[in-house]
Amino acid sequence: MGRWTFIVLLLFILTGCHSTPQHPERAGIALSFDDRFFSDWMALRPLLNQYQAKVTFYVNCPDSLTNEEVSILKTLQQEGHEIGFHGTIHGISTEMIQNLGVEGYLATEIRPGLSYLQQAGFHPTSYAHPGGNHNARVDSVLEASGFRILRDVALAERSYKGFRLYHLSPQWLPQIYYDFVPQRSVDALLFDTSANLSVAELRSALVRAKMRGKAVLLFGHQPFFSVPKPEQYGFDVQVLRQMLQTADSLNLKFYRMSDLPVIQ
Repeated sequence: MGRWTFIVLLLFILTGCHSTPQHPERAGIALSFDDRFFSDWMALRPLLNQYQAKVTFYVNCPDSLTNEEVSILKTLQQEGHEIGFHGTIHGISTEMIQNLGVEGYLATEIRPGLSYLQQAGFHPTSYAHPGGNHNARVDSVLEASGFRILRDVALAERSYKGFRLYHLSPQWLPQIYYDFVPQRSVDALLFDTSANLSVAELRSALVRAKMRGKAVLLFGHQPFFSVPKPEQYGFDVQVLRQMLQTADSLNLKFYRMSDLPVIQ
């Protein structure tokens, strides 16, 4: 028995996947990428196109977009990818709304950036919380501002003062699987190198999505095409390549974030 077959069978047994999902045809993956790595995102296009993967790019601080960067985003959008919003100043939302009030929060973090993006020809309907920071009040304000879906951050591993507190395989993180019951707030699993996730663990997440008829939500930051510098944060493109290969072999659908809540 090959290692891959063994992993699939083990997951089948341990996760109770003998039950048939209601809509197996919906099984998929929703990938998103944060911040402002425009040239690297452009460099991802051949890989994404190879697997016909449609993803979401979350842009922050859009007031400083150059003409070249706007052109890059337009190219990505024209190719079917989603341009989402990641905040005007990438601030701490809960502190802003507490200290500035609702109007102050909107005037600082939401409205200016949205205006810049709209003037450039983009109309985001999904929002990624900067740093995963939010609360019910923040969510309510964002929903009232017209965002279709709000993306939070899920971590498989946490450390304290350099000591690992825990590490969980993605298959044991139910919050990262979207079951197509419409919801505004969702969690995506960070797969940057700092998350210390193995390729096998990421594959297990895709297998679970397939067997449960759900969409697994994953996100990263800068694509690394070579060895990164110590201060850089992001993911190995070869890891992404292997995830796309697995998704293709499992016949998973690719979802943009704003696609999820409208699927009935």
